[in-house]
Order: sequence, then C-alpha cells, then structure tokens
Amino acid sequence: MTSVQRAWGLRFWLIALAAVAGILVTASLGRWQLSRAAQKQALQSLLDQRAALPPLDSRQLVGQAPAEADTAQDLTHRAVALQGRWVPEHTVYLDNRQMQGRPGFFVLTPLRLEEGDAVVLVQRGWVPRNFHDRKLLPPIHTAPGVVQLAGRIAPQPSRLYEFDSADSPQGSSRIRQNLDLAAFRTETGLELMNLSVLQTGPAGDGLQRDWPVIGAGVDKHYGYAFQWFGLSSLIALLYVWFQLVRRFQRPRPRPLA
Repeated sequence: MTSVQRAWGLRFWLIALAAVAGILVTASLGRWQLSRAAQKQALQSLLDQRAALPPLDSRQLVGQAPAEADTAQDLTHRAVALQGRWVPEHTVYLDNRQMQGRPGFFVLTPLRLEEGDAVVLVQRGWVPRNFHDRKLLPPIHTAPGVVQLAGRIAPQPSRLYEFDSADSPQGSSRIRQNLDLAAFRTETGLELMNLSVLQTGPAGDGLQRDWPVIGAGVDKHYGYAFQWFGLSSLIALLYVWFQLVRRFQRPRPRPLA
C-alpha cells in the first residue's frame, strides 16, 4: 500500500468518525427537544386546567394566598373576580414595556380588597408613552369607591436590565424600570400579597389590555427538534452520497496494454 493510499484511507475513516459524531450529537439534541416539549405539554395541560376553574373571589384569594413568594406559582393563571378599592397614590408606571410592538408603560396599582387589610398588586394595562416629554405621564382613570375587576393571577412583570438596582432612589418616582414586590411592600407599608393580578377584559380607563395568550411554548420545541433531526439526516445523506456512492461511481483505471 502506497503512502497516497494510506492517506486516503485515513481520510476516509476520519470523515466517517466525524459524520457518526455529528449524527449522534444532532440526534441527541433532537431527542432532548422532544423531552422538553413533553414537559411543556404537561405544563400547558396544567395551565389549561387552572384557566377552566371558576374564578376566585376576594375571600377565596385571601384564604389561598401563599405565605411565601415561591409558592405563588401554584395559583398562577387562576381566574379571579375581585372587589375592592384602588390605592391610586401608589400607582407605578413600568417603563420600556411593549404591547403590539409599541413602546410604553405597564400601569400597576394596588387594590385593597374588601376582605380585611389584604392588598393585591394589579397589572391594570398598558399606555403609550409621550416621545416629546419622557416624564409626562399619560392620563388614566382610576375610579373611586368600590370597584369590581376580572383578571388572572400572574407572575410579576419580567425584569429588564437596569444600571440601578430596584432599591435605588428611583423608588420615589412613579416611572420605574422594574418593581420588586418585597421592596415595594416595605416602601408603601401595604400588606401586599405575594402575587399579582393581571386585569383582563376590554380596554378601559385609558388602558389597553391586549395581553399575550397564555402558552407554555410547546410548538417551538417541536420546531427545534425537527431542525436537529433534519440536520442529522442531512449529515447522514451527505456522507453516504460523497463517501460511498460517489466513491464506487469513480471510473477504475484501465490496465496498461
């Protein structure tokens, strides 16, 4: 065997090893995405079951409210029908929030329930911002007296990156980047529950409520799995074509006369 033949033989086995490794890695990633999809499917079923339960009223919410913030997930996405009074002096506007691709504010106002001194933080809706005067707050209507609202229990608004922490002097401003529930409880002195409520229903009080549809994101994992399995199949196809089929299709050298 010549040195050229040995080199071609080594090249053949190196390519085969790389192809097998690529197929195994991409196939395992596809299987992992399928397992993630199964987990998200179970979560989606749980969310659908919670959404189908009858709404909790103020008394039931107070009775089932968790003592720890970490256990509030057990009630997430449960529907509620609450009755109470707004605490408008503690209304907060979360900046850089979008709805339907438009930047603006999420408006949060505490609601003192008719059951004792319990207070729940309500994500009331979204308003556009004034691009000419950043500090100018858009007008919203906060009804006095006892109000009734429909909504669902939701996590706190997602945190955005900020240079100052949530406990910075910006706590005295109505416009904030983020809101920490524990820090806000200390700041206001209100008996805030360890959960928040997302107000649902049609637009009103100068607020829009086109919230995203509840979903666990199952479809994206199936999409990722399809991509990984497709890449695995492509590696196998290219290897078979170029290293096997084309190899045997090469014309053999004719013997010299």
